[in-house]
Amino acid sequence: MAQAIKTLSDQLRQGDRRALAKAITLVESTRDDHRQQTVELLETLIPDVGNSIRIGISGAPGVGKSTFIEVLGSHLIQLGHSVAVLAVDPSSAVTGGSILGDKTRMENLAFTEKAFVRPSPAGSTLGGVTRRTRESMLLCEAAGFDIILVETVGVGQSEMAVADMTDMFLLLLLPAGGDELQGIKRGIMELADLILVNKSDGDQVALAARTTSDYRSAVQFLASRFDGWQTPVMSCSSINDEGIIEAWAQVDAFNKILSETGQLQQNRANQAKSWMWSEMVESLVADLKDDERVKALIPEMENAVLRGELPATAAAQRTIDLYKNSN
Repeated sequence: MAQAIKTLSDQLRQGDRRALAKAITLVESTRDDHRQQTVELLETLIPDVGNSIRIGISGAPGVGKSTFIEVLGSHLIQLGHSVAVLAVDPSSAVTGGSILGDKTRMENLAFTEKAFVRPSPAGSTLGGVTRRTRESMLLCEAAGFDIILVETVGVGQSEMAVADMTDMFLLLLLPAGGDELQGIKRGIMELADLILVNKSDGDQVALAARTTSDYRSAVQFLASRFDGWQTPVMSCSSINDEGIIEAWAQVDAFNKILSETGQLQQNRANQAKSWMWSEMVESLVADLKDDERVKALIPEMENAVLRGELPATAAAQRTIDLYKNSN
């Protein structure tokens, strides 16, 4: 198996798209043997990661995220960059299925030589990203992509996870006013490093201008995540390809400021530490569920909670105590 991982890592370093797709499928697998192979693969690729700009892109359904990404990606490729898009599609709460339509919506970018588009189902993971988006980003970097765009499911309090794994958090908004403006949560506004009011075209140009002005006023009262950077608010039109070059200029400026001040490196280090703890929690919960004595106790605890005979806190503590004593 070690030879298979070495072959896969060599193919990745050569920019083999099929190898990249295969590697992402591997890291998304929940099988124990695949998880071990994932660890081996990532350890092998450590010297080849970290050489990209990681951008999280969020916005409400219908704001035009996919169109924006396709236009931006095409522009970046013209500038000589290579672009990987990790697009997250919502999964059905009933069947668990996902349409995975982003590759269809980005058909021009998806078949461009210097681009890679990978749609993945969100599953039950909150935060607008998949359980293994972090690993997928590292694989794309190892394959030579210097721009990583992570498109989230939507926008809301739960979408904040993308800000914890990317360098810059870009928020797309629709031209709106009044109550619609009030509907955007302050939390996600505070995380945004760049705000773009999209669909500033046709009969919405004036409304988009007012929306942009309103958000510029609001942003002045919010603390920025990084020293030396105040979140810009701009309007753009993906359909007319207007404001895209200007938006990328802001990304460039952001990356330059954070790199020069050391904040980019520190932010990534903090993200890696949080990722480590997240992985440990996930692994411990999996071990807990696999423990034979715990498996035998769980039905009794669940039934007691369902009947209202035992508080959930007490049931959880008894289960954990049993797990501790059995190890």
